[in-house]
Amino acid sequence: MGYIPEDAKWYLADLVEEITMEGDPRNVVHTNMILVRADSPEEAYQRAVQLGTARQQSYDNPVGKRVKCRFRGLRDLNVIHDQLEHGAELGFSEDTDMDEAAIQRWLTPKEQLGVFAPITPSSGPDYSSGEIMKEAIDMARGENIGDLG
Repeated sequence: MGYIPEDAKWYLADLVEEITMEGDPRNVVHTNMILVRADSPEEAYQRAVQLGTARQQSYDNPVGKRVKCRFRGLRDLNVIHDQLEHGAELGFSEDTDMDEAAIQRWLTPKEQLGVFAPITPSSGPDYSSGEIMKEAIDMARGENIGDLG
């Protein structure tokens, strides 16, 4: 087991979720990084699994196809060594003997970072919720405004 500080309270879990849609052979797999509050690695594991299981659901997409979201397990679980505040280190990796070209391939220009990437529609199955999409359309039309409060 890796080093776990005595006062460790936060963990970072990578939850793997598989999304399938009725009538489409493709799947969509998400890895969601989730913050977990726990007093031990074992408790962090149990709580991460509970979070993943609680996310499982099924619903109809906008064209009435059944969508299933299934928790597949954890890809990773790590302790956060620092207190949660600006500049806290949430995780790290270590590689040895990397040349300059390899380091440069790791670096991403600002405009290509995820937070600056344009929103693009998924090329996979439409796993959006039909119910939520209908609500959004109704709101855009000015319907259901009274339901907001």
